[in-house]
Amino acid sequence: MSRLPALVRPSHRSLVSLCSLNARRAQVVRRHYAPLPILTAQRAPAPAPLPPPPPTRSWIDRLPASWRPYALLTRIDKPIGTALLFLPCGWSIAMASHATHAPPSVMLGTTALFATGALVMRGAGCTINDMWDRSLDKHVDRTKDRPLARGDISMPQAVAFLGAQLTVGLGVLLQLNWYSIYLGAASLGLVVVYPFMKRVTYWPQFVLGLAFNWGALLGWSAVAGSVDWAVALPLYAGGVCWTLLYDTIYAHQDKLDDARVGIRSTALLFGDRSRAILGAFGGSSLALVGLAGYIGASGVPFFLGLGVGAVQTVRALFGTDFDDRASCWRGFVGCGWAGFWIWMGAGADWALTMLLA
Repeated sequence: MSRLPALVRPSHRSLVSLCSLNARRAQVVRRHYAPLPILTAQRAPAPAPLPPPPPTRSWIDRLPASWRPYALLTRIDKPIGTALLFLPCGWSIAMASHATHAPPSVMLGTTALFATGALVMRGAGCTINDMWDRSLDKHVDRTKDRPLARGDISMPQAVAFLGAQLTVGLGVLLQLNWYSIYLGAASLGLVVVYPFMKRVTYWPQFVLGLAFNWGALLGWSAVAGSVDWAVALPLYAGGVCWTLLYDTIYAHQDKLDDARVGIRSTALLFGDRSRAILGAFGGSSLALVGLAGYIGASGVPFFLGLGVGAVQTVRALFGTDFDDRASCWRGFVGCGWAGFWIWMGAGADWALTMLLA
């Protein structure tokens, strides 16, 4: 083996020094890059979950326990239903009072009588509806806690309560003239068969419209002694279209449960086309009510009220998300406000007539 020159051949001392230097460098590196100790900070304990909010209470909760199921059965804590039944009556009473120059005692007295009748008969309609639907209501999330569905009221008790409601309703009806008594009695069949319609047709809202807007005919005869069909029929038809609008929005709340248990409705029939179809019904409603006002020689206040009602209808229809229950409820109530403004316009029209007389 050949020897390297002394200048390039490492000495033993050099090799030892080099190894020592490398060892010291490695020690420094290990000391410099040693992992830091893990700091275990003491976290504050998580706050305890908030208790669930107390259930919403209404004035019904203050009633005696034996009364509460009957109050809930009539939906007396949800006045929108009574308002929707009364408003076509209010339109007709105000328009007939304007046409006949009825004095305040007639107009206001008839309005109060029909408001009482609407409260009573709306409750009776709810009782009839829940008697028909008690087996179906158990399977629908929104209705499963209704008194008949839950068993808080038995069928014999419901029948007895319905008899009392109809007796009071008859007492209100008997305050009217005979023409109106016969006309009012003719609507009872629609009230009875409506709950059955959701089992056999996708148009139960149409049948409800026929029943709920009967007051558009009855209010006129109560003031004038008979019906002016040229005015009252388009008013009635406009009310039916209005009911198709608001009750289809209402039915969208339950469409998933309804489809599952076999309940039919215009919400299921119209489906994704609901907004367009309901827009047509809303427009037809406003046009027919306007036609009734034109034929009945209504004045500017009536048509101003109709205009405000039209704006409210558009807001309710196009502001509703048909897949959101809360939004559907707001849209349903919004349609009720549209009817309210029409009533206000008709009432202001009559009041102006009285002031100028």
